[in-house]
Amino acid sequence: MKLYEQTIAIFQRILQELLKRKRNLIFWSVFPLTILVLNSYIIAERAKIDVSLAMKISAPPSLMGAALFFSCLGGTIATIVGEREQKTLIRLFISPLMGIAYFLGILLAHSAIAFCQAILIYGLLFLLGKPIEGSFFLGLIIIILSIISYVGVGFIFGTQLAKRTEDVNSIVATFGVPLLILGGTFFPSSLFPEKMKQLAQFNPIFHMNEALIQIWGKGALFSDIKIHFWFLFVFSFIVILLGWWCYEKMLKSETVL
Repeated sequence: MKLYEQTIAIFQRILQELLKRKRNLIFWSVFPLTILVLNSYIIAERAKIDVSLAMKISAPPSLMGAALFFSCLGGTIATIVGEREQKTLIRLFISPLMGIAYFLGILLAHSAIAFCQAILIYGLLFLLGKPIEGSFFLGLIIIILSIISYVGVGFIFGTQLAKRTEDVNSIVATFGVPLLILGGTFFPSSLFPEKMKQLAQFNPIFHMNEALIQIWGKGALFSDIKIHFWFLFVFSFIVILLGWWCYEKMLKSETVL
């Protein structure tokens, strides 16, 4: 019960802070739609297919690679940096707040934004007459594992590397953009040379994109995406543990300062 109450309290506080940043909410809405439209027109022109069909193909990487990356990973880093600059972390240290509750609260808050982005993208596809083909619940599980992975990595970067607001963009650009490209967000993985395909197997964004493309884009079953699923499952479990450890380490370093 104590874990639940602390998690909900952090969730409500962080979500309120996110909702106050109306400019960011607008950007988080416009950005995935922009990527979706651009990718769709490129695919439609190259493959000589209908734009609505191209949108169905490009929707998974637009959501998983673009939208969730910046809202969940970049947003988590920005949230933790904001906590540090507002001296909230020092107050957290002297409180009985559990590290896992703090992580789960941030996770739930950014999950709310992420699901709104998913509804935005796939709601547009539904209006265009291109509904989801495969298992809704299996695709939902992949999205949840992806959110956990992004928030976990953002939590680690935010607690260990980002000290000021200016650090957020540099961290996202340095680590994120290469992973987005290697994950097949802007270019289909089928265009990768063989060595890039082998390297992409270690990239969680690649598994996020490929899993959702196959499930909601091609109607694949669990047996078809089990490698992607288990990679994301193990990866999300690891980042939760690392996130808790980084939280404890961060609080100790903040008290020293």
